[in-house]
Amino acid sequence: MNKIKILKRINRSFALLAMGAIVLLSAPLVSADSLQQQINNLQDQNNSAKSNLDSLQVQATSYQNAISILQSQINAAQAAINASQQSILNLQAKIDKSQVDLDYQKQVLASDVRAIYVSGSIDTIEMLASSKNLSVFVDQQTYQKAVEGKIQKTLSQIAELQNQLNTQKAQVQQTLLVQKAQNDQLSSDQQKQQSMLGYNQGQQDTYNQQISSNKDKIATLRAQQAILNSIGSGNIIPPNSSGAGGACDAGQGQGNGGYPMPWCNAQEDSLTTSGGFPNRECTSFAYWYFTSVEGHRDFTVTGDAKYWINYSNHPVDQTPEDGAIAVKTSGQWGHVMIVVAVPGESYAGSVVPAGYIDTFEMNTNLDGKFYAKQRSYSGYYFIH
Repeated sequence: MNKIKILKRINRSFALLAMGAIVLLSAPLVSADSLQQQINNLQDQNNSAKSNLDSLQVQATSYQNAISILQSQINAAQAAINASQQSILNLQAKIDKSQVDLDYQKQVLASDVRAIYVSGSIDTIEMLASSKNLSVFVDQQTYQKAVEGKIQKTLSQIAELQNQLNTQKAQVQQTLLVQKAQNDQLSSDQQKQQSMLGYNQGQQDTYNQQISSNKDKIATLRAQQAILNSIGSGNIIPPNSSGAGGACDAGQGQGNGGYPMPWCNAQEDSLTTSGGFPNRECTSFAYWYFTSVEGHRDFTVTGDAKYWINYSNHPVDQTPEDGAIAVKTSGQWGHVMIVVAVPGESYAGSVVPAGYIDTFEMNTNLDGKFYAKQRSYSGYYFIH
């Protein structure tokens, strides 16, 4: 629930303000100071939760990087497995071809053995006697020795080829087993990383819910504070801010955004406010709200509004966020304002459109007055 909805409820119940004032004033636990302490405690919780969120986001990035690395390794391992499988297919094709060659060589071998058997059944004397001349005998002897040598060579080649193929196939199969085991381990590691990333996201969601809940509580406490402050001033709280009005009220029920009444009712630039900024300037309002309402008491900055992004000790980016300081760097002095609603959020009875923000700001028209506005944030920077 945003602040505007809460304040509208308060205004609808203002007929009971007198009775409520009696209760509030008679109970020390609901004094403005005690409410501020509760607000401070909630803001401290949110600051702690945001710090934990930052750590979780860094951790999540680490997990995601590890998952990406593991996926790359899995892809490489799978590619190696595919290559090994292709190598096995190539070897099998080579073995099949070699088997064909082997069968042929066996046929040749059988033919040669038969030839030797036939010729070997005749002894040397008979061969010499049956030969027409000595040259024929020599040719027969030479042929027989050549056939015997060819058989031995063929047998050696066949045995060597078979051994090589068996060895290579065994090596490829072993490599395939190792790579598959590696791939399985990488997949297991990746699943663990994914599980841890999911757990991390769950923790982030829990912290975000806590921060959102605390913001609602802070808004409620702020509204109660505004009631207490308005009782002393006699002013009715306007629906568009948590301020009571005063000299810095621009009219039309805008109030003063909670800006302290002593600063509000004094002449513009006549007082020095928190952070060393003159009263009723945009810098004075933004600094006061960011440190007092949003609870960033460590915030330091100096100079004209346009230079805040250079001197801020808080993070600066171009992403709007509830409670952040919006910085416009154009113009002679620039301008700073507080973001109270971002695109998609419902505020003052309407949804903030894309590219726009709702803001609390002061001295927009160089008049020292407070305004609740909706504006495009194109080109703006944001201090968080």
